[in-house]
Amino acid sequence: MHKLLAFDTSTEHLSLAVRHGERLFTHNGAGGAQASSTLIPLILQLLAEAGLELAALDAIAFGRGPGSFTGLRTACSVAQGLAFGAGVRLLPVDTLLAVAEEARHAFGARQVVAVLDARMDQLYAARYDFDGGGALGGTDDEPLLLAPEALEVPAGWSLAGNAFAAYGPRLAPAAARHEALPTATAMLRLAPALLAAGRTVDAAHAWPLYVRDKVAQTTEERAAIKAAAVAISPVSHR
Repeated sequence: MHKLLAFDTSTEHLSLAVRHGERLFTHNGAGGAQASSTLIPLILQLLAEAGLELAALDAIAFGRGPGSFTGLRTACSVAQGLAFGAGVRLLPVDTLLAVAEEARHAFGARQVVAVLDARMDQLYAARYDFDGGGALGGTDDEPLLLAPEALEVPAGWSLAGNAFAAYGPRLAPAAARHEALPTATAMLRLAPALLAAGRTVDAAHAWPLYVRDKVAQTTEERAAIKAAAVAISPVSHR
């Protein structure tokens, strides 16, 4: 059995798990901005509970994205630092694949459109077919960034993720819905197939998957938008 550490900080939820043979050790809590300061102590605590040293791990799995830019940078940088220090390989895991795996495991969903709230009135999405794509729900699709109304869910497929509260009926209202997050335990379930497929990388070659290349308007863009709004606003007459 593998000895593995997995963690995800791509959402507002922080998820950690360690697999040591048949034993599983987990921690779930608040993520967001505080993840950067709490992640390493929590990892060391969980490894101690499992009776494992970092160097004894077969691999370190982390949620590579898409998701929160800060969360992805946190997960990737921590994974790189631990891997460099311990000489361990890294296993980057797509967060949308982890969402789909969580829906498969918890709800029995076999054909899943996984979605994560991307904020700015958009979401990240990808399709996974565990009937036709094997243990990894193989898909040839790249993760998409799109408006909720633009998402297409094939007939009979389920929708899984964390975007339902934010977008309600704007998001494929006819599809079955499953609340799901990219958990560390989902990553551990995916890990054997990913390892067998040769998906590990050296720490130097681990990168976040952002999908969106821009998270906010610049000061200049905000000023231009404001100026344009003033220019087109109706003139008041006294």
